[in-house]
Amino acid sequence: MLERVMIVSGESSGELYGALLAKALKARNPEISITGIGGDRMQTAGVNLISRISSSFGITEAIKTYSEIKKTFEKVVNALKSFNPQVLVLIDYPDFNMRVAKEAKKLGIKVLYYVSPQVWAWRKGRVKTIGRLIDKMAVILPFEGEIYKHDSIPCEFVGHPILDEIREVLKEAEVRSSDIVSQELKLKVREELGLMPDKPVMTLMPGSRAHEIKKLLPVMSDVVGGMKERHPDYQFVMPVAPNLDSNALSVISNELKKNTHNALHITHHSIKALLSADIALIASGTSALQSALLGVPMVVIYKLSPLTYLIGRFIVKVRHISLVNILLDKSARDDSGLRVKELLQNEANKRNIIMEMSKIIDDSGYRDEMASQLKKVRVLFVEKEASSRVAEIVRELGEQGDA
Repeated sequence: MLERVMIVSGESSGELYGALLAKALKARNPEISITGIGGDRMQTAGVNLISRISSSFGITEAIKTYSEIKKTFEKVVNALKSFNPQVLVLIDYPDFNMRVAKEAKKLGIKVLYYVSPQVWAWRKGRVKTIGRLIDKMAVILPFEGEIYKHDSIPCEFVGHPILDEIREVLKEAEVRSSDIVSQELKLKVREELGLMPDKPVMTLMPGSRAHEIKKLLPVMSDVVGGMKERHPDYQFVMPVAPNLDSNALSVISNELKKNTHNALHITHHSIKALLSADIALIASGTSALQSALLGVPMVVIYKLSPLTYLIGRFIVKVRHISLVNILLDKSARDDSGLRVKELLQNEANKRNIIMEMSKIIDDSGYRDEMASQLKKVRVLFVEKEASSRVAEIVRELGEQGDA
C-alpha cells in the first residue's frame, strides 16, 4: 500500500503541479504521508515542507542563489534517508532534481520524473542520463513521449496539469469546460475581480520569478499608459504569483505607482485574470499555455540578462520560445501558420507591443484566425487529466517497490 511519497518542485509552476498531485493522492488515500519542497499551495494541499522553493533561471541568476540551493539539496538528501519515501516525484527543475534522483537511486527508492526538462530545445544528451536514474517519465507535452521511447525509457504523455487547475476553477463556478469562453462567465469573473463587466480587459502576466518581474514590469507599465491613450475603454488586471517574496512585491507596487495611476487591479488568481480577459500580455512560460487553453489572444514577451541571452541563442534549438508556438510547430493539425507574436529583449518595447495588441483588437480576421490556432492547442490536452493519472502512476510504482 502506498503510504509515503516525496514531491520535489523547484519553482512556481512546478509547485502548482505538485499541489494538484498531492490533492489527487490525498483523494485516493487521506492518510498518505507526503513531504517535499514547494510553497504555500503544496502545504495547503497537505504536503509537509522540508524546504521552500528557490528557483533561478539563467547563468547570472543561478550564481546568486547557489548557496541557498546547496542547503536545500542537503535537506532533501537527509529527508530521503529519514522519511524513506516509497516513491519520489521530481517535477522539472533538472539540474537540481537529477542530483536528487541519483541519491534516491542509491537508496533503492522508486523515482517518477514528472514534467520533462526541455530536452527537445537543448542538451538532448540528458535523456540517457535521466533514463539511468528514474523508473518512469510522465511528460506533459504530446511530442515529448517519442523522445524518451526512442531510448527505451518508460514514458507516458499524461496531459498538462494546468488544465486540471482550469477545471477546478470552472467547477467552482459551476461551468462546464466547453463553456470556458462564454460571455456570461467572463462578466461574472470581472465582477468578482472588481472590474467593470461591460468594459474590455487586458491581463498582464510578468512571470513568477523576481528577476522576470524586475525586467518586464516597467515595459508592461509603459504599455498600460499607451493602451489607455489608444484604447481608453480598457481595464487592466495582473495576477501575482503566491510564492513571490516581499522584494518582488515591492518592485510591483513601486512600478505601478509610477506609471499606471491606479488603473491596474491586482489578484492572486491567474486563471480568473485570464477568464476575465479579451487580450493578454504575457511573459514567456506556462502562463502563455494557460492563455491558449482559455482562448485568450496574446502577445508574448521576455527579457534575459545579455550574457544569458547571448549564450542561449547558440545552444537552444527551437524557432520559438513560447510553448504555444512550439506546440503549433510540432503537434498541430491543419496548421494555418499563424503564430503568437514573440517580442524578445529590446524588441519587447511599448511601441511594438501596442502595435500588435491593436492589430488583435482592431482586425477581426486576424483575431479569429488566432482563436482558431489556440483551439488547436487546446485539443491536444482536453481529453487528459494529468494529476489523476500521475497519482495512479505513483501508486503503481509504490506497489512495484513493495513487491
